[in-house]
Amino acid sequence: MSPLTRMALLAVALGPLATCGEDLSRDFGFTRDAPDEFRVTTRAPLSMPPDYTVRPPRPGAPRPQEASERTQAEEALAPQIALSGPGNSGLTPGQSALISQAGPAAPHDIRAKVDAEAQLDRPSQTFTDRLMFWKAAPLPGTIVNAQKESQRLRANAALGQSVEAGDTPIVEPPHHGWFDGIF
Repeated sequence: MSPLTRMALLAVALGPLATCGEDLSRDFGFTRDAPDEFRVTTRAPLSMPPDYTVRPPRPGAPRPQEASERTQAEEALAPQIALSGPGNSGLTPGQSALISQAGPAAPHDIRAKVDAEAQLDRPSQTFTDRLMFWKAAPLPGTIVNAQKESQRLRANAALGQSVEAGDTPIVEPPHHGWFDGIF
């Protein structure tokens, strides 16, 4: 057998193994994979029934002592809600005392009342005001230049200075020409 034929047979034999890659070591058990921590679930312990006349469970039926995934998620996120039964309000005596000291509940139309009172603070515009001052007023406050402020904060941190050191860069409003006020 010629050396060229031997190399060709070796390449053909090793070809399928080359496509396996790192899965090959996992297939042969050389590497270990930890279980996914989000897929690990707890099961209720097995116990003897108090009465031996209980019928055996149906195969595939859900276990009555196990909670659904939704209930398990609620227990993980808000244990105080899960621990309170359906008849419980879920409040501790301290929380109940705090709520009772807070006063009466807000009326159901509180947002409408607050909006109506806020309208009283704004003077209404007459037709001539709208005609003469048709441009909207600029918003109150100052706009900070985010990029320059970030550079200033990084420089202060590098020099060991306080974040208050230096002036905060602001965005300058555009300058208007002579005819901008007319149109």
